[in-house]
Amino acid sequence: QVQLVESGGGLVQAGGSLRLSCAASGSSFSSYTMGWYRQAPGKQRELVAGITSGGYTNYADSVKGRFTMSRDNAKNTVYLQMNSLKPEDTAVYYCNAKLFTFNFWGQGTQVTVSS
Repeated sequence: QVQLVESGGGLVQAGGSLRLSCAASGSSFSSYTMGWYRQAPGKQRELVAGITSGGYTNYADSVKGRFTMSRDNAKNTVYLQMNSLKPEDTAVYYCNAKLFTFNFWGQGTQVTVSS
């Protein structure tokens, strides 16, 4: 069992930055593929960024060059650095952990970008 707790969301003006954190409890964190997803009102949840156990990252086209995902296995934490934020980045951001058939979600953190 893995518990995920996100933090770092908030209200920011367009062009600003935020850093989200996701702290994980439980064992074998370094083995998990971690992801950040987001869900805007009336839209489906979408993958924003992912990072494998080996540190390989992938990003949605809409955030490439603006967002950076990283992980610190010593702290059981993943981060999402979000720069040059746009109003369309407004959503609830969720942390996800996957390993084999295991799939865990955090409770989400709200990010609101004002124009």
